[in-house]
Amino acid sequence: MAMNLRVPEDLDRRLEKLAAEEHTSKSALLLQGAELVLQRHARRREISEGLDFVMSHDAELLTRLEDA
Repeated sequence: MAMNLRVPEDLDRRLEKLAAEEHTSKSALLLQGAELVLQRHARRREISEGLDFVMSHDAELLTRLEDA
């Protein structure tokens, strides 16, 4: 899928520099960045769901440990 993206000049310059250093394209860098954002959000969601599970299934144990 094609997409147009407006990038601030400063960010464009930094992307251009990094793309040259890494021998890749700005588009490839932006795709990598998008993937990292998606992975970060998925990981946070997994951690939150895991914490919710522990808090709901081990509430009694956590209360006893708190009082110990």
